[in-house]
Amino acid sequence: MTVELDLAGPVSSYTIRRAEGTPFGTADLVARSDVREEHIFFHTEVCEEFGDRDLIELLVSKLLAESIRKNANVVPLCPMFARHLRLHGEEFIASGGVFRRP
Repeated sequence: MTVELDLAGPVSSYTIRRAEGTPFGTADLVARSDVREEHIFFHTEVCEEFGDRDLIELLVSKLLAESIRKNANVVPLCPMFARHLRLHGEEFIASGGVFRRP
């Protein structure tokens, strides 16, 4: 699986693809850079045929790891990101992540 970022405008999208290139999920965000970069995740979608909870968690986990790598503050407007951080927020922070409530 690969995760690609498309920065084609004010709304960016991460797309997760299977090895042969078939996309099966996207997460839309707005990236802001005031004092610290923020990734405002507002919409996540996974194809129904691949939409089991494990793949959703994989997508969210990969994007949160990318936010840590970019030293970005996460703002989880999307229910999938909010749920993940509600359950695993302490682990995310322990790994160097930062998030704030919307």
